[in-house]
Amino acid sequence: MPLPRLALVPGEPAGVGPELCVRLAQRPRGDCTLVAFADPATLQAAAAALGLPLNLLHETAPARLPGDLPLRPFANAQAAVFGRPDPGNAAAVVAALLAAAGDCLRGDFAGMVTGPVQKSTINEGGIAYTGTTELLAGHAGREVVMMLANDVARVALATTHLPLRAVADAIDAALLERVLRIVHAALRADFGIADPVVAVLGLNPHAGEGGHLGREEIDTIVPVLERLRAEGMRLPGPLPADTAFLPQKLAGFDAVLAMYHDQGLPVLKYSGFERAVNLTLGLPYPRVAVDHGTALDLAGRGLADPSSLEAAVTTCARIAASRMRTA
Repeated sequence: MPLPRLALVPGEPAGVGPELCVRLAQRPRGDCTLVAFADPATLQAAAAALGLPLNLLHETAPARLPGDLPLRPFANAQAAVFGRPDPGNAAAVVAALLAAAGDCLRGDFAGMVTGPVQKSTINEGGIAYTGTTELLAGHAGREVVMMLANDVARVALATTHLPLRAVADAIDAALLERVLRIVHAALRADFGIADPVVAVLGLNPHAGEGGHLGREEIDTIVPVLERLRAEGMRLPGPLPADTAFLPQKLAGFDAVLAMYHDQGLPVLKYSGFERAVNLTLGLPYPRVAVDHGTALDLAGRGLADPSSLEAAVTTCARIAASRMRTA
């Protein structure tokens, strides 16, 4: 079986994404082949800043030597200045993401790995943008779930980039059932877990304290869990979020479903930020991203840690290979 071919999109050209891609190109891979969807001048500038070799190849050419990187060029409108994002380059950033996604949908690539983007700069460039997860979901016409994972835990989110004030209204039975089905299916298909255990957190402190601290658990979460348990899913909960991540409890879970962004992700990032990755579950292809931002203060200085991008490529390659074997 051939190695999976993955699209690599660095993201914000003024951030650390380009230099992380340059670091990634310094050693050959045995699990996939990579093609960068990026501005060649920005990648060359990143290589110069790092003092590392970079040989940009045609996208069909094989990478053989340290610094070889096959490329699909997407020229920026403005020359990138590390640490200073330019809204004029927003269109190129989004175009690279959508081109990679389109190639994945057509089967030309087996998956995509994405670097960090600067949401505010894309919006300032005149493009309505809430996140790459939402962009790819809309492009593919799929309902998706954001999951972050490292060596310690997998944390999926019922809601993502919502103001806290809006979270309770967004969590209804249809949403929870859809999210849990997507997570359950992904754990089986992409992670090879035949009978996954997904712990479900409550929305309120102490999971509502029997209704004294909110009724969302009683009125919404519990009925959904009971219905899916009747189908055979293993869904402990709703659990108080303040104790669900204790190591002895996590050992019995294959994933945790948090109700909102900052309920689950601080714990995951504290437990191993450098090796964490962001997965978009529910797409027709695997998409894995770094679990960090653009780090504008580090860009071009050679200080950015490539561990998350390395983990993202490794994870995407493994899932892509699994899908290729079972196709």
